[in-house]
Amino acid sequence: MTTLPPAAPHTAASHTAPIRDSLLWGLSLPLLLGVLLLDLLTPASLAVGTLLCACVAFAALGASRRITLILTGLCVGANLLAGALNADRDGLDATALANRAVSILAVLLVGFLSLRAREARARAARIEEDARQLERERALRALAEAMGGPLGQAEFVDRAAHALRTLTDADHVEIGAVERAYLRAPHALAGTAPGRLDTRLPLDLLTHPVGASDVWAVDGGRVQLARLRRSGTGSGPGSSTEEADLLIVIGGPQTPPNLTAEAVRALQPILDRTALLDDLRVQGAQLAERGEVLRDLVYAFSHDLRTPLLANAMNLRAALRGGFGPLPAEYLATLENGLQANEVLLDLADQLLLLAKYEADEPDAEPQVVPLREVLLGVLRDLGGRAAERRVTLEPHLEGARVLGQRHDLRRAAQNLLENAVKFSPPGGEVHVTLSAADGEVRLTVQDEGPGVPPARAARLFQRFRGGGAGGGTGLGLYLTRRVAQAHGGNVTYARTGAGRSVFTLTLPEAPRGSRA
Repeated sequence: MTTLPPAAPHTAASHTAPIRDSLLWGLSLPLLLGVLLLDLLTPASLAVGTLLCACVAFAALGASRRITLILTGLCVGANLLAGALNADRDGLDATALANRAVSILAVLLVGFLSLRAREARARAARIEEDARQLERERALRALAEAMGGPLGQAEFVDRAAHALRTLTDADHVEIGAVERAYLRAPHALAGTAPGRLDTRLPLDLLTHPVGASDVWAVDGGRVQLARLRRSGTGSGPGSSTEEADLLIVIGGPQTPPNLTAEAVRALQPILDRTALLDDLRVQGAQLAERGEVLRDLVYAFSHDLRTPLLANAMNLRAALRGGFGPLPAEYLATLENGLQANEVLLDLADQLLLLAKYEADEPDAEPQVVPLREVLLGVLRDLGGRAAERRVTLEPHLEGARVLGQRHDLRRAAQNLLENAVKFSPPGGEVHVTLSAADGEVRLTVQDEGPGVPPARAARLFQRFRGGGAGGGTGLGLYLTRRVAQAHGGNVTYARTGAGRSVFTLTLPEAPRGSRA
């Protein structure tokens, strides 16, 4: 097993320091002293001092600019010393002065060129490091793009395996959860190598070196291993957080381990988010299941409620017509009240059936061309008696208009608006019902003189169980009207006029010309 050390940064010094400072001094100083001694022992005409350039050239291989400057100064000083001693011994002439000047200038020139060469190598090293860093950032950005979007853990593992294989140019990448020395789901394999799913892992893949980071290597570095933490999770009974972590096996990577470590660090927060998304999906599925059960209960309740209510209504009407003999006036009034209450329950059952249908998103039957004027006339006839009891006048202004949809549902939507208008209108009030068609749009407007909806409740008026009228109610009527309108490609709105009237407007697409009812 091989523990991967942290990658050292590629600085300029690391590229330009093949010789340690101590070794450099050990080579340069003996050479300087040797050349100085040789210069003193030979005639000045030989210009042996020029050989001191070699000491300065050695300095270019050192670790710092300071050594080059020191050695250059020492070599210049050695030239001056040798020149002075030679002049004292052999005398001073023009040739010796010229040779000594050439030796000093050569040392200075080599020192200058060594410094420039060092700077050039440092710049090249920085450019190389910048290019290497840019390449790493580009690779990590590609990894992040590959892992974009909302991911569950299974999707995360699959994408991460393929993205890491692309990033490291590896032969294969395998990811899975480690549970009791076995590789379990979520699992993914990118490459042609045989997978290890549901098989016992070898010891070298399970052993995490003490003190190692989340990335290490086995098989002489030919396989890189990494670990992604799944904090607070466990896939099986008794499994711990450590056992449930994800193990990454990268076979034959072509990139350095520090790049794998950076990739693992980038993947960790994405993995943390996948657990949250999985939890939300599970909760959503549970809520959907509960909602389906509730819809089924509502449907069954409302459907089964209609049969006894219809039978009760038939018996009440028969009694009111004298089918059970003469009845006292007080009892007849009680029967009338009971029949009205029965009709309210039947209407509620009908709305609940329609609610169950729309909440379940059941597919509608084939749409038909519905003459909306005829539908409204039927609703107005049915509401005539109730309006007369409340001394409310119905003022219809109905043009011929046709829409595509379900006749029963559209009748229910219009009936809800008209019933509310009659219910909340004051005695002696008027309800104006207007139907018009223009520019491919049908508009049904119901205007009443009721108290209207408080501004604080107007925004929630068409929500479920959010009735906004003064007289209360089930809170289903306007919600169903909105659902019916939207299902038919339209909408319903509420407004309050300056004259203190409430206006509900139902808009629907007009049926194409040539459509047949």
